[in-house]
Amino acid sequence: MISRLLSNDMPRNRMLAVLLLAVVLGLAFAPFIFPGVKALSVAAKVLVFIVLVASFDLLLGYTGIVSFAQTMFFGIGAYGIAISATRLGSGWGALLLGLGLALAISLVLSLAIGLFSLRVRAIFFAMITLAVASAFQTLASQLSDFTGGEDGLTFKLPELISPSFEFAEEPFLGVSLDGRLLCYYMLFVLAVVLVLALLRIVNSPFGRVLQAIRENEFRAEAIGYRVVVYRTIASVLSALFATLAGAMLAIWLRYNGPDTSLSFEIMIDVLLIVVIGGMGTMYGAVVGSVIFVVAQSYLQDLLRIGSEAASGVPGLSSLLSPDRWLLWLGVLFVLSVYYFPTGIVGRLRK
Repeated sequence: MISRLLSNDMPRNRMLAVLLLAVVLGLAFAPFIFPGVKALSVAAKVLVFIVLVASFDLLLGYTGIVSFAQTMFFGIGAYGIAISATRLGSGWGALLLGLGLALAISLVLSLAIGLFSLRVRAIFFAMITLAVASAFQTLASQLSDFTGGEDGLTFKLPELISPSFEFAEEPFLGVSLDGRLLCYYMLFVLAVVLVLALLRIVNSPFGRVLQAIRENEFRAEAIGYRVVVYRTIASVLSALFATLAGAMLAIWLRYNGPDTSLSFEIMIDVLLIVVIGGMGTMYGAVVGSVIFVVAQSYLQDLLRIGSEAASGVPGLSSLLSPDRWLLWLGVLFVLSVYYFPTGIVGRLRK
């Protein structure tokens, strides 16, 4: 049963299986295990990044396509929810309409980019996607009447998933049973379904062709596969999943702006997570997202504790300053690449 659910793509390593089980259980019971608003927000961000990174790995890890337009589709999904909720109200119909329009726009854009750009060499395709993504970010910042400009859009959600809505007056295991909790579990279920769908895609005959194209596109073309068609379909699927991830982020934050979903820093984070977790494996997106987001969220707090503990040593205290958290995050990334060149999942599977 589990093998069929995972599309016969088992972890193939006991430690990896335990790690994945711990991640799934940790995210499933995060509101009860890690109390507090920040911990729940970090867990929700992990869910969003798992879907976003897995969608990008479909391109980079399985098809060998380097694209910098992933954040553009991510932003389209977030803006679709934000604009529809702002213009049409906080009903479920507005959210579904916004999501549908966002998916349609991503479908058209990814299809156009794929058909017109995937025939060029890899580096030129990467530059084209970077240019398109940068232009889209600039456009979102300037259309203030429509997108809110640099200030972004704040909107309301249906009452059922709003923080003010309470299902019970008394907390359960110390956790308030409110709309925010229901919103988190809605994102959790959606993330699980999307990751399982991606696992089914990459382990299907279509996914095997994508991997063949990644290894040698000339040989794949020679045996009869239309490489451009397969790469275009992969680009479209990746864009649609990234759009869904953007919608998840907007629903959780109840806000969206250019820096929230269209920033190039998000694209860099996605690249780092793919490398840390391991390219060409959906499990790498899960493990890498958890490690990176948790480190990004709590590294400053750990450094603050370390700086206070080393206050008697001036040089060490300064080195452990919370302001230098990016330095230590970079050190962790370098160490992970050095000791896990194929990513954590790749190393464990070997």
